[in-house]
Amino acid sequence: MGETFIPLADLRYAAVVPEVPRRAQAPQGLLADRLGRPLRDLRISVTDRCNFRCSYCMPKDVFDKDYRFLPQTSLLSFEEITRLARIFIAQGVVKLRLTGGEPLLRKHLETLVGQLAALRTPAGDAADITLTTNGSLLARKAQALRDAGLQRVTVSLDALDDAVFRRMNDVDFPVADVLAGIEAALHAGLAPVKVNMVVKRGTNDDQIVPLARHMREHYGPQVVLRFIEYMDVGATNGWRMDEVLPSQEVVQRLSAAFPLEALAATAPGETAQRWRYRDGGGEVGVISSVTQAFCRDCNRARLSTEGKLFLCLFASRGHDLRALLRGASPEGTAWSDAQIAAAIGQVWAGRDDRYSELRGALQADAGRGERRVEMHYIGG
Repeated sequence: MGETFIPLADLRYAAVVPEVPRRAQAPQGLLADRLGRPLRDLRISVTDRCNFRCSYCMPKDVFDKDYRFLPQTSLLSFEEITRLARIFIAQGVVKLRLTGGEPLLRKHLETLVGQLAALRTPAGDAADITLTTNGSLLARKAQALRDAGLQRVTVSLDALDDAVFRRMNDVDFPVADVLAGIEAALHAGLAPVKVNMVVKRGTNDDQIVPLARHMREHYGPQVVLRFIEYMDVGATNGWRMDEVLPSQEVVQRLSAAFPLEALAATAPGETAQRWRYRDGGGEVGVISSVTQAFCRDCNRARLSTEGKLFLCLFASRGHDLRALLRGASPEGTAWSDAQIAAAIGQVWAGRDDRYSELRGALQADAGRGERRVEMHYIGG
């Protein structure tokens, strides 16, 4: 027999194969980690590729034409993703978010959406299925995704000014095409559309008020704009604290132009602090993962495109679920859904990640351990 080669890209991040408990109990949907946090939200990366080269995620000097992305044979198939999603839903997950990279680069993604839309929770409810995209392909895909069962979409848009936006995506992509994608999503019935802007001080912070004004005047409550603090995800984006614009300052700038009033959270684990325009012009939010960590309520797990489970956006080590999907037990039989569910439950029960709360101390140790996973690999 010939030798078996593992593609180099598969070894990009350290991972362990989860232990499968000897006695696998039926999932109860009541998982809790070491800090008492439940598992409710699964973010599924369907590709590690993207057609943008935003400096805070996939800088062009690292992700150039010679960069080796994951080979097609490494990616989870739609059937494998759906099987894992079914297992996670049995363990309490109620929200599935498709992400990337740029998820719309994955061919026939609406087929996967349809498969996920057919899943049901133990109570018989459909899961909440959402998608995060840079919007570049959304105009041509929105209706098919909606018809397949997609419920909501989040579009990344870091500037309204075309020159600023082209510089940030670093592939000269026009802002008008992203705005067309938002229009198509609304027309397809995916309202309200969430629009996320990553704010970098000195790069695009002058776009905060113009973008808010545009969304208010053109879409009102149909679009919810959210401002995200520039984060130290991965090791390639050259993150510096002096480029972080605290959300408190974002709110101050917005309030000076459009008076705001605070809104209560709608669900446990919600990442955004919500605000409403006093004149009824809609809603905005801020996500303050640097200056106001929300680790204590984090109920999210992330699945990479080739089946590694990460318990934190800032993790460096994953858990190889693909090995369980494609491998066999010591007895030579395929692992059952119940066995994989038990393995996932055991992994979650050991979770104690809270990077954002401990950022200062953990950064002091940076460089002495494994590098953190890149955002394009597991999604934001």
